[in-house]
Amino acid sequence: MLLVPGPATRLNASTRTYELRSWRRVGELGLPDLDPTSDRPVFKQIADHLRAAIDGKQLAPGEKLPSESQLIGHYDVARMTVRHALQILQSEGLTVAEHGKGVFVRSRPPVRRLASDRFARHHREEGKAAFIAEAEEAGVKPSVDSISVTEGTPTPDVASKLDLASGELVIVRARRYLLNGHPVETATSYIPASIARNSQIAQSDSGPGGIYARLEELGHRLDRFTEEIRARMPLRNEARALKLAPGVPVFHLVRTAYDQDGRPVEVCDTVMSSDAYVLSYELPAR
Repeated sequence: MLLVPGPATRLNASTRTYELRSWRRVGELGLPDLDPTSDRPVFKQIADHLRAAIDGKQLAPGEKLPSESQLIGHYDVARMTVRHALQILQSEGLTVAEHGKGVFVRSRPPVRRLASDRFARHHREEGKAAFIAEAEEAGVKPSVDSISVTEGTPTPDVASKLDLASGELVIVRARRYLLNGHPVETATSYIPASIARNSQIAQSDSGPGGIYARLEELGHRLDRFTEEIRARMPLRNEARALKLAPGVPVFHLVRTAYDQDGRPVEVCDTVMSSDAYVLSYELPAR
């Protein structure tokens, strides 16, 4: 088994030997040797090996990868070759580098968004918005910040979805959602001002159960929702707001809520970190 000195190893210049304080058994990860007959570049082979260790759970979420020095010793390659391999994993969103600490397997605490249940009325009656209910089910701590509430003119697309006449205004509620203190989602809701003006919806704190509970209190009992979802790479401001690692895509979801009279009462534009959520759907076979 190949033993590679860890970062605590100290070189004794007088004897040119290593005084060992800690060792990392890279071989325990089962990293194979390089294939000299392959036409695949060496740095990509190394990335393949590390990716397989991550996929196979030999390297668990949050665990530190072998250091550059350890990988150099294991593969007998140049430092730049190892760095290219690690950059591939970061670009794929599999790892995250922490300055001065090393490279770690990116933690993936998925929250399961069950489409058939997330907007169920019993959550609102319990005083829980969908995000809080989902986070509690996943066993993580939810929080909300960057709350902004304004009144203004909607974009043509939002006005069309809300069936608004020209010149009608909307209440705009923007916020960011966090799990265990890490941002995972931004959302901006547009509600006709004729409904929400002078209500708690126009306040920073929309109260227990969120804006859907307030809409129902205002006489707009919710009947159905439509959602349009696509995956894409984040815009620069989205990556910054969600603290996304390079290579991590987002889900862009636009939802429209309708009351029992068929009136659209809210459009919500949401950007979600794709590695924080599992989108789960239950569809009737009829």
